[in-house]
Amino acid sequence: MAQRLVLQPEPQEQPPASATAHPLTFAALYDSYFAFVWRTASRLGTPESNLDDVVQETFVVAYRRQDDFEGRSSVKTWLYGIVFNVVRAHRREIGLKDPAGLHPELRADPDLLADGADGPHERVAKKEAARFVDQFLQGLNHDQRDVFVLAELEQLSAPEIATVLGTCLNTVYSRLRLARGEFAKAVARHRARDDWRNR
Repeated sequence: MAQRLVLQPEPQEQPPASATAHPLTFAALYDSYFAFVWRTASRLGTPESNLDDVVQETFVVAYRRQDDFEGRSSVKTWLYGIVFNVVRAHRREIGLKDPAGLHPELRADPDLLADGADGPHERVAKKEAARFVDQFLQGLNHDQRDVFVLAELEQLSAPEIATVLGTCLNTVYSRLRLARGEFAKAVARHRARDDWRNR
């Protein structure tokens, strides 16, 4: 029998004090995981014009399906699976109705991923890093990007990724290896450009 979804606080997130002892309310789910869902939807290639819809739909689906949560993974892993499916559905819908809507220039602004609590130097560094990662992710195919986001940015284990994506573990390792190779090349190119500019 599936258990009721009980919130397990994520690092650097502050759910309501009562949330760990009671089934999630919609407000507790939203407040605790909004940043994660927004960031993940953006990293998976959601255009800025659709980002609010994707985030809202993710939370609606999660709340309606909380009885299906069996506790075999973390809440974050479970939510990622929902975000992934919602983004994929929106991607298909946008591609059919308006192929131009998938253009990279319409993606969410990576500046919004920086933490406003940081000092000015930290904000600049984070914005530059966010732009670099966003540009890199745009160049990956969807399969590699999904695995890279989960492993490197969200710190999920390979078995968790396989569960979320509904694929075998060897496929996860293969896609991750390819994505990491592409990332290493992108970093090398970026550093070479910086060295050339600083001459």
